[in-house]
Amino acid sequence: MAFVLVQHLDPKHESGLGALLGKHSRMPVHEVKEDLAVEPNHVYVIAPNVAMSFASGQLQLEPRDGLGAHLIDHFFKSLAKDRKAGAIGVVLSGTGTDGTIGLEEIKAQGGITLAQDEHTAKFSGMPRSAARSGCVDLALSPEQISNELARIAKHPYVATAMGSLEAAESASPEDLTGVLTLLRATFGVDFSTYRDATIVRRIMRRMVLHTKDSVKAYVHMLEHDRGELHALFQDILINVTSFFRDPQMFQALQTRVLPEILKTKGPDSPIRIWVPGCSTGQEAYSLAITVLEFLDSQAVRPTVQIFATDLNDTRSIVRAREGVYSDSIESAVSPERLRRFFIKADNKYRISKALREIIVFAKQNVAADPPFSHLDLISCRNVLIYMTPRLQKRILPTFHYALNPGGFLVLGASETIGSHTDLFATVDAEHRIYSKLSSATQNVPHYGADDYALRITGGQLPAITPPVAGDWQREADRFVSARYNPPSVLVNEKLDIVQFRGKTGPYLSPSPGEPSNQLFRQAREDLFLELRSAVTECQLTRGVVRRAGVRMRGEAIEREIDLHVVPIKLPQSNELFMLVLFEETSVLPIVVAPMDAAGVPADEASVLRRDLASTREYLQSIIAQQAARNEDLKNANEEAGSTNEEMQSANEELETAKEELQSVNEELTTVNEQLQQRNADMNRLNDDLNNLINSSHVPTVVVDTDLRIRRFTPAAELWLNVHAGDVGRRIAMTQQTAVIPDLDAMITRVIGTGQVEEREVCDRAGRWHSLRVHPYRTTLDRIEGAVAVFMDIDEAKSAQTALRDALEYAQAIIETAREPLVILDADLRVRSANPAFYRVFQVKRDATEGQLIYDLGNRQWDIPELRTLLEVILPQNTTFDGFEVSHAFESIGLKVMVLNARRIIRDSHGTNLILLAIEDRTVSAHLENELREHVAHLSNV
Repeated sequence: MAFVLVQHLDPKHESGLGALLGKHSRMPVHEVKEDLAVEPNHVYVIAPNVAMSFASGQLQLEPRDGLGAHLIDHFFKSLAKDRKAGAIGVVLSGTGTDGTIGLEEIKAQGGITLAQDEHTAKFSGMPRSAARSGCVDLALSPEQISNELARIAKHPYVATAMGSLEAAESASPEDLTGVLTLLRATFGVDFSTYRDATIVRRIMRRMVLHTKDSVKAYVHMLEHDRGELHALFQDILINVTSFFRDPQMFQALQTRVLPEILKTKGPDSPIRIWVPGCSTGQEAYSLAITVLEFLDSQAVRPTVQIFATDLNDTRSIVRAREGVYSDSIESAVSPERLRRFFIKADNKYRISKALREIIVFAKQNVAADPPFSHLDLISCRNVLIYMTPRLQKRILPTFHYALNPGGFLVLGASETIGSHTDLFATVDAEHRIYSKLSSATQNVPHYGADDYALRITGGQLPAITPPVAGDWQREADRFVSARYNPPSVLVNEKLDIVQFRGKTGPYLSPSPGEPSNQLFRQAREDLFLELRSAVTECQLTRGVVRRAGVRMRGEAIEREIDLHVVPIKLPQSNELFMLVLFEETSVLPIVVAPMDAAGVPADEASVLRRDLASTREYLQSIIAQQAARNEDLKNANEEAGSTNEEMQSANEELETAKEELQSVNEELTTVNEQLQQRNADMNRLNDDLNNLINSSHVPTVVVDTDLRIRRFTPAAELWLNVHAGDVGRRIAMTQQTAVIPDLDAMITRVIGTGQVEEREVCDRAGRWHSLRVHPYRTTLDRIEGAVAVFMDIDEAKSAQTALRDALEYAQAIIETAREPLVILDADLRVRSANPAFYRVFQVKRDATEGQLIYDLGNRQWDIPELRTLLEVILPQNTTFDGFEVSHAFESIGLKVMVLNARRIIRDSHGTNLILLAIEDRTVSAHLENELREHVAHLSNV
């Protein structure tokens, strides 16, 4: 392997990346500043202000003008084109969407695609875009990617010849047939008619990813792993496309095709287009844009109907219907088209409603399902290249059948109509544009309903098909080889010659005038009567007819032949073909015959008599047929009279039905007006809903009863890591930013009970959210899912935690304070008190809390000074300090107390609490009194 690193570098500054990598790698590291041949086990780093591509084993530099921020896509595309299955693409950390389209190209060519896991990427934009496109085989951390590359390099498929059929030599036909049988039984698609190289390359690619060294081991894995079988199916259905791929082709459509189509259209005649193999929809939308732009300058503007079909309905059709694409399409779609036909939001482009409504997306197997009809244009590009010539010969006549006279067929750059020059004429060879030849004759494609149902269910297709001309010819070959070997012709019921067998020149010759294959017009004159008689008899009797001794006179010889007319039938059809054989018995030279009495040669007279007998016999058969037909006509006339009476009666009934139909038509008109009004109301409601959802900043997800995502708000894209491609997936399969292991069980309970459930969850960044799950109720009050709403409560959670911490802090201070503290409510009832209060005043907690302060301890706190402080002074001021109160308590005696109080306003409604601090000054008061008395005594002394 060689390793190439393409970065988004500042074009004006030199890069030190090469020198930095050189210090950490044992492989040589080169900064590519000129065209350079690639060698194994070397590392190559792109230089600033250049674009780099890969061709013929060389890294080639070119100006980066016009590429913008898509240098990686440019390099990946060139790598896929040159190395095909030998390319491995890796997208690492980075912003934007560069690399996604390039990985799709690599995967389409059979290469392997890797991306860095979003959780390990500092900038997850590029890996996320690649993963959501569905083109990434493995999403791993950088360490795991290096281990995977080392493992891949040692795999036999890679080590021998990456992507070549030589790597599949160890696979037996039975093993490959086993894979195809599993695919057909599961998905109803027969891949045996696809090119072997494509199928084998895809199987081998999956084997590399799953470390399987043999097809037999991989088949065993497929039998037990339905997920891998589905992945292989997706791999075989290569989904690589882009907007306006090959722009010159779309220009040719506007100048050479669409004007011719418009000539056949009126205002009420729509332009009908079919896009088989539409993949994710870019081809269909590009065609729609091209047609609408063309019609802008036209006086007649017919409606446009585009049918886009694909086999892959689980990924391609779903994405096509959504019509959401990354901003990487800016490199292919002009700014004018982006403004007109797209709506940009969150670095993505959504197809406008007007453009979306003209396209119908559906699942269809172009090789097996009935086609659309009355089409003006079929665009089937890069689909036939994956099919065998045998399958192409079935599909191209189907396209011819589906097109209107003069309709157009567009194929890919590597595709042609092959041998079907009798069906299509070349309009533009460079861009592979063809037109239908209306003069071509072909059988109508057969798509039986039973066959179609069997294909849908993956059953065995019936072997019997309607007979074609080749079947009659083979049956005739069998008959002739068994019994005859003379010159002969095969004719149908209309007596048109279908096949000449052997040298029929002596018996048949083209007649003058307009060319015709009619048997009697080519029969020579001497043979005509006998031939017509024998053929007529064969048609009537449906048996073998023989005419012996029929003579034919030439210029120098006379032939005598036995004429045989043999009916040919096939068991699958009631149609009659006939084999006319000319068996020559003798060839004689012409001699002059003797004359009879009338002067006529004797032989000629006998010939004339024989011809006359044959003519009489033929006339008798004609008369008999005429009589039979007259009888049939008489019976038909009687039946016609009876039918006429029935028709008159039916006409009266039709008149009555016409009146009823007019009445019903009036009702339908009324209903149609109501339906149009309801559609308008529905569109308005849908617009209101979309605007409501898009403007909501609350992550919200709607799921059905199977827990599959139905709808979500834009805010949910980031928080839940969901995107448009996740619609239809189970919500548990999304990579949410929060780990909610029992989310499925929680939603299931809500759907089952109809009760709202709520819980708090923490995301990986440490932010808290409130998860509320509501039942999804219909207007009939049925529960058909659930609505999960994630509210950001991180700030409230933080405030709650801070409040709880502050409360615990304040409570700790109160509990450890040595002074008695009491908290009173607005009614002066005790809310709580600290241990010092209970200790000093010798009261109990259960007899204190909730009591009026005046009623405590046999109303010992009913102190007049305290009442004045609490009821008069405190309401006028928020605080009071240093009020001394003396009171004699029954249990503890006289106490001298200093009271300090604070009013605490808890909320905006003015709910107050009072913090009352009590300082016990009894001891100090006694000491002061004793000191005062002692000083007075000393003064007296």
